[in-house]
Amino acid sequence: MRIKKDLRAPFDRLWRDCDIFEKVFALEGEEFRNVKNRRTFRIEVEKDGFFVKIHRGVGWREIFKNLLQFKLPVTGAGNEYRALEKLHDIGVDTMETAAYGERNWNPGARESFLITRELTGVISLEDVVLSGNFTPALKRQFIRVLATSAGKMHRAGINHRDCYICHYLWHREEENIRLSVIDLHRAQIRKKVPRRYLVKDVAGLLFSSFDVPLSRRDIWRFIHFYCGGDVRKELAERRKFYQAVYKAACKLYRKEHGKFPQNDPFAVK
Repeated sequence: MRIKKDLRAPFDRLWRDCDIFEKVFALEGEEFRNVKNRRTFRIEVEKDGFFVKIHRGVGWREIFKNLLQFKLPVTGAGNEYRALEKLHDIGVDTMETAAYGERNWNPGARESFLITRELTGVISLEDVVLSGNFTPALKRQFIRVLATSAGKMHRAGINHRDCYICHYLWHREEENIRLSVIDLHRAQIRKKVPRRYLVKDVAGLLFSSFDVPLSRRDIWRFIHFYCGGDVRKELAERRKFYQAVYKAACKLYRKEHGKFPQNDPFAVK
């Protein structure tokens, strides 16, 4: 049976010469998610916190169901593991891999796991901005860091597929603003991200920010740091792209809340 593994401290020492899947499947901790064939829980090892994600075979029925719906199925922890490695390579803040394993070539019966170090001293960006407990200057910094992170991720060929501000964590105890992107189990990596997936990711960020008091200047600031260049030139060359983003974000908001966003910076006043 084909087995892939990547063990780092402390698991490279603790699980040396062990059946790593036997060790992982025996772990227990505070459960955060248990749906279908995926389970997420927190453990402590040598006084450090870790999050464990276990994926069990989804079955060929689920794979075909996704394909018939024009969705790419998630068959294991490999997507997230590879995305984390790539993000670290390009300098985007995210989680740190502590252990990864995968066995069985058959995608319908594949078993895999990913263990990441717990991020401490963090809070969801969604919780921060919706609380209203931030200054205009802090909002501008959040926009800069969020847009820079998303832009670097997309230019490196990675799309998130669940790209909402709740999946960005603010390291609030640090002097400089830093946001770590999380929950990458559906992420995809290519040489170039297809347009529709770029639209989906950026629309997700806008949709999840509609309840924040955003101005048009805030949107231009996001675009400036997202593209890493001149906003006027970017809009001249990619206006249809941003129009598609806005349309998709409004559609998501209406679907979720049954109404138009009240804080839409582009709504006719």
